[in-house]
Amino acid sequence: MEYLDIVDENGKPTGKTVSREEAHRMGIMHRTAHVWIVRPAGNGYEILLQKRSEEKESYPGMYDTSSAGHITAGDEPLESALRELKEELGIDASPEELSFAGTFRIRYEKEFHGRIFRDNEFTSVFVYHGAADIMTLQESEVSEVRWFDLDAVWEEIHHSRDRFCVPEAGLQVLRAYLGLE
Repeated sequence: MEYLDIVDENGKPTGKTVSREEAHRMGIMHRTAHVWIVRPAGNGYEILLQKRSEEKESYPGMYDTSSAGHITAGDEPLESALRELKEELGIDASPEELSFAGTFRIRYEKEFHGRIFRDNEFTSVFVYHGAADIMTLQESEVSEVRWFDLDAVWEEIHHSRDRFCVPEAGLQVLRAYLGLE
């Protein structure tokens, strides 16, 4: 069973932990780390998005952040970001290949697979600056990866949520990091 630090409104651990299952059943605030993989394309940028496995407990089959995951109790955001890159995409990154871009909050309640899923997260965002050409996908988490035009994704998420579940606030942190905001 995976345990997470319960955090305050600033993302600081309170000294208490909660199981991942209970955190999402009760909507208890915890931390996650997101990593964006970006490359220049023409006058803009492309972002690598992962298509979530159909078995995922939330947003199955939708395109999401390049790599993301819960921060295990006692871990720090950077080590979690590095672990998730390795687990989900097979990218063995070094700490120097990640740049901290900022933080944002995720909070929603929605039904998936016939059950209510409550998300209440304080998210640390990183940008990966290494090679992303050969990847080994964690099939239980990721069914495929694809490059998308950043501006096109930004526009689409404001009109439709049929393909993308990327958090708007997370994409906004990335856009600010890239100087687009």
